Amino acid sequence: MRCRSCRDELSPPVLDLGFAPPSNSYLSIDQLDEPETYLPLRARFCDKCMLMQLENYSDPQNLFTPDYAYRSGVSQTWIDHVTTFARSISARLDLNSRSLVAEIGCNDGHLLRNFASAGIPCLGIEPAAAAAQAARLHGIDINEDFFSAALAGELAGGGVLADLIIANNVFAHVPEINDFADGLSTIVKPDGVITLEFPHVQNLVRYGQFDTIYHEHYSYLSLTSASRVLERAGLEVFDVEQLATHGGSLRVYAGHHGQGRTVTHRVREILQSEIDTGLLKRETYAELQPKAERIKDALLTFLLDAKRSGKHVAAYGAAAKGSTLLNFAGIKPDLLPVVYDAAPSKQGRYLPGSHVPIRHPSSIEAGIWDYILILPWNIADEVMSQLAELARNGTAFVVAIPELALLPANSGANARETAPQQHSRQAC
Repeated sequence: MRCRSCRDELSPPVLDLGFAPPSNSYLSIDQLDEPETYLPLRARFCDKCMLMQLENYSDPQNLFTPDYAYRSGVSQTWIDHVTTFARSISARLDLNSRSLVAEIGCNDGHLLRNFASAGIPCLGIEPAAAAAQAARLHGIDINEDFFSAALAGELAGGGVLADLIIANNVFAHVPEINDFADGLSTIVKPDGVITLEFPHVQNLVRYGQFDTIYHEHYSYLSLTSASRVLERAGLEVFDVEQLATHGGSLRVYAGHHGQGRTVTHRVREILQSEIDTGLLKRETYAELQPKAERIKDALLTFLLDAKRSGKHVAAYGAAAKGSTLLNFAGIKPDLLPVVYDAAPSKQGRYLPGSHVPIRHPSSIEAGIWDYILILPWNIADEVMSQLAELARNGTAFVVAIPELALLPANSGANARETAPQQHSRQAC
């Protein structure tokens, strides 16, 4: 395999999670008896351009299908995040009724609604038909297609040039990352700004966040590797912010070279931090495999001990990261009988691979569950707030990443305590 960015030949994988179905390919009850497609889930590291990436097995047309189930508007944490960003970037760029904001991968349009309500013209680009229709219902103009350099050329040829292009958690989702960057360069105005958000691979490696690795995520980006991709397309990173979203993300600000923008000290500091923490070295990424196996073993021990002791464990959040974790660990409904999720698009379906049924949160009966395993650990605070009644009836909340931990009531992921093995064995 060659690097999807610089085309250099890649060395053997730094992480092997076995075979798994695409994490967002939720199943109907009729599909449970049908064969599932399992693909290798292996990550490699490019020694030349420092890009960690999945092996080439997945076609995005098969991953981001018309009924793609993810909806950005389900999480209040995410809604608050994009609302704050829309307000701040509008002021920073002085966006108005003569501006154009384009969002690539706009999903159900929750971000763009903030600009539209302020009278700022918007365009959403979203290939998943159901999500695109949800955005249209809120008055957002949608181009229902995969973004590419070719599509960007068509848009620019029709006079569509953006003052601001937003791509939140999209840059990592494209197999042809150079083509995507070329498209960004094509439709951003000469003095326009591009903002990209993506999970920072530094946190993935540091905290063993291997569950963020799944087939929809083709690339795992550092500021170093992202900057090099953008540079090939004539784009320059001039600012960056560190975010708490998705377990630690970066928001990169970029624009055309030659606009005279000052590169902020934050760019230099994060680039240096990536050098200091070994993100430019293959050996650092090789640490992921033993971390992933330790996390898997701890979760299996917890669930097996709970079953032997007659304790009841359910999960919350049918997130893609949960599918990666459960499939790597080989967990089935005998150990985890149900996962609750607030997204109507997932309810009544089943997690791929593990076949754990997905139910509406309103069906959680107080007092039945001894433990709730929060699969989207990045929004543990929000989940615990929503399920406060369960805590008052004695249910404990658990996360598996970065390590098996019981979460103190009303304090969420920011105040987690490692669950000692003897405590887990006694309590379960």
